Amino acid sequence: MSVLRWLRLSLVALLGGLAGFVDGACDPRLARSPQFVAQDCTFRNAPNPDALPSRGSWDIWSRFLFAGKPEGTVPVDPIPLRPLDRAALEALDTDANHVVRLGHSSHLLKLRGRYWLIDPVFGPRASPLSWAGPQRFHPPPLAATELPPIEGLILSHDHYDHLDRPTIRALIGRVQRYFVPLGVGARLVAMGVEADRIEEFDWWQEGSYGDIVLTAAPAQHFSGRTPFDRNSTLWASWSIQSGGQKIFYSGDSGYFPGFREIGRRLGGFDLALMENGAYDGYWPSVHMAPEETVQAFEDLGARVLYLVHNSTFDMAFHGWRDPLERAAAIAERKGLELATPEIGEVLTIGKPRENRRWWQGLR
Repeated sequence: MSVLRWLRLSLVALLGGLAGFVDGACDPRLARSPQFVAQDCTFRNAPNPDALPSRGSWDIWSRFLFAGKPEGTVPVDPIPLRPLDRAALEALDTDANHVVRLGHSSHLLKLRGRYWLIDPVFGPRASPLSWAGPQRFHPPPLAATELPPIEGLILSHDHYDHLDRPTIRALIGRVQRYFVPLGVGARLVAMGVEADRIEEFDWWQEGSYGDIVLTAAPAQHFSGRTPFDRNSTLWASWSIQSGGQKIFYSGDSGYFPGFREIGRRLGGFDLALMENGAYDGYWPSVHMAPEETVQAFEDLGARVLYLVHNSTFDMAFHGWRDPLERAAAIAERKGLELATPEIGEVLTIGKPRENRRWWQGLR
């Protein structure tokens, strides 16, 4: 990448991130949010006296750059992959709700015949750079260009492993509607998405599209795509209701009391897609350790625990199998119904399935 191109992309990313500012002042549309801090035009987490502080940015980046990764953070053996094609997707029952694991936190949903995406990342790296940053362990089970027309695309926040510019650009003209937390719309517009296709949500805000009901809910995390735009956009979890079934998606979150409140206000979840990976003692309150993932699931009162945010990118210092192994052991001990689908596997909500610990025996 040339220096000029890098500077251009950096400027676009920066301008797209300054969503909280309008002519030198806070955007009044965003400032109405209870999560917004007018003093610096940023968003904040809900108060949590039990939240442990993260180490400083210098400590974290110095560790990534100079300490070196321990063995086992990247798989040696191939990750099992079930290739998909349009014919297989079209053959799925149009009266049911299906969830297809694409990798990391990316999922394709077929909700009673119509297709939706959650945090789609089809690019080779979770990074602003094509030549550096976390690289995929496996290819997607199908290419972005092979996707069927998408009814709705849901984003949890603006980090590179959830909002991927090459993927968004590849899908322009093929997505009817985008559903994003406050401020993230400016990111999409900077990537070429038409503004009138985007709906922004604050926490607890509900909307619908066709027969799908969406509610943005709290999460305990942060946002930003450059060193200069931290928390300029909101982050969220999501409730997705299709017919008589409900899906919860945690997005990225540390453990916090909000999971109990979400369960109380929005509960009855048939399936909970829960973050389980990229945790570390250097940042204990923005990602959940496996024990916290299971506790958050129990707080929600959901029926099936579906583990996400693992097995695709090396983004922390734990072994790549550690999130799955620890959470699966706890779920088994507690008698919880667990879903750990392979990449490309289809889960049909409410349909019996045999869960496999596919990672066991892999290096």
